[in-house]
Amino acid sequence: MAAEIPERPMLVILRALGLGDLLAAVPALRALADAFPDHRRVLAAPQGLASLAAFTYAVDGVVDTKPLAPLHPSLRWSDMAVNLHGRGPQSHRVLLEAEPGRLISFSHPEVPQSADGPTWRTEEHEVNRWCRLLESYGIPADPRRLDLSAPSRVAPEPARGATLIHPGAASTARRWPAERWAAVARTEVANGHSVIVTGGRGEVELARTVVREAGLEESAVYAGRTGLLELAALVAAAGRVVCGDTGVSHLATALGTPSVTLFGPTSPARWGPPPDRPRHRALWAGRSGDPHSDSPDPGLLELRVRDVMAALAGLPRRSARQAVL
Repeated sequence: MAAEIPERPMLVILRALGLGDLLAAVPALRALADAFPDHRRVLAAPQGLASLAAFTYAVDGVVDTKPLAPLHPSLRWSDMAVNLHGRGPQSHRVLLEAEPGRLISFSHPEVPQSADGPTWRTEEHEVNRWCRLLESYGIPADPRRLDLSAPSRVAPEPARGATLIHPGAASTARRWPAERWAAVARTEVANGHSVIVTGGRGEVELARTVVREAGLEESAVYAGRTGLLELAALVAAAGRVVCGDTGVSHLATALGTPSVTLFGPTSPARWGPPPDRPRHRALWAGRSGDPHSDSPDPGLLELRVRDVMAALAGLPRRSARQAVL
């Protein structure tokens, strides 16, 4: 009789947030993979991120989890739980309710089980934050390990070497006006560059407005036509990316596509591309605002089309052939 293979101990990682949040946590995820190679590492996150999470090669699977919702019963009694979601106390309690053998988290005075964790620093860069958390528990973590391999999906020919404009954002405070995005698109076309406009399913009309006001063909609209891997393939194939402070900016950083990101109301010191990556430029008016505002951030509105075009002019541009290689 063949000997039974013992079940691998489970390590649960909570990061039930969005695309940019997942990509900012990639160095920490890889650090955990290196430190616990014999564990089954399960990411508690929205199921829609599972396809891209696989490209980190750091987790064994994703279990669908909504922000601060109870964990799926399959995640109970893990050997270890790691909170890459937030400072607590709610996120700490979500993990503790699943009765893990050990909790790795930032300290919070309302959660005694977190007392051994480091102190949260509000102004810390998101990538560095989670690496510092692991380092405090003796787990080496290198914040430079952000890169992802491009998906094997073949991007459509018009996307290769094009300027990819992503005008949407999850919150109104981070949305630059559509007419300004259209002006960027018009200028890029006048300079001899093709343009495509991306977005989620709820951003189709926004993308159409940008394309229409820029005088482009309807075929330039890719919003609502792509899943996450297809979007990543478009970013990987593009010559350059221009977007707001959203997940596409993090995709451009991870995939090495030159980019310009417009920040406001949050400082790029907290969410921007690493300063040691010169092919990625962050534009910011220098003042923070209310990220939950129902109108565009005043600092974001201080950024003009000429500012974006000047930043684009200083970027390298990948040709269509380079984008495919």
